Amino acid sequence: MLFGRKRRSIEKLLLVEDEPLIAFDTEYLLRDQGFTVVATVDRVADAVRLIESDSAIDLVLVDVKLADGSGLDVARAAAARDIAVLFVTGACPADAEVVAVGCLAKPYTQRDLLGSIDAIESRSEGRTPPRLPGGLRLFGGGSSISGLT
Repeated sequence: MLFGRKRRSIEKLLLVEDEPLIAFDTEYLLRDQGFTVVATVDRVADAVRLIESDSAIDLVLVDVKLADGSGLDVARAAAARDIAVLFVTGACPADAEVVAVGCLAKPYTQRDLLGSIDAIESRSEGRTPPRLPGGLRLFGGGSSISGLT
């Protein structure tokens, strides 16, 4: 595509973050880059409700430590619906590989967040990501990313 944005297989994101400044900055960045942010929520219950409502979501970006519980509960709900999950956290949980496609360590740069989404998208399309951003660990198992294509 000449002079346009490429068609993405990951377009609709759910952001689950309880730090207001991080949530605001991340949502602004993602929208500015052409993603649709389905919602930005700060509570496990709200995220699970959105996931279970069959909202169109391609990827969930979730912190592990939330004010009302664990992002692992959000990831489990997403995995049950075959929705890819990327943990964005300072401490990747030991069992993250079971429910997520990857983990991006906080603090991260905007470039690393966008690169992480691109790497997940590449993998979902059967391509090897050219370079993984700093702080990103992609997992072989976990929730399926095949539903993205």
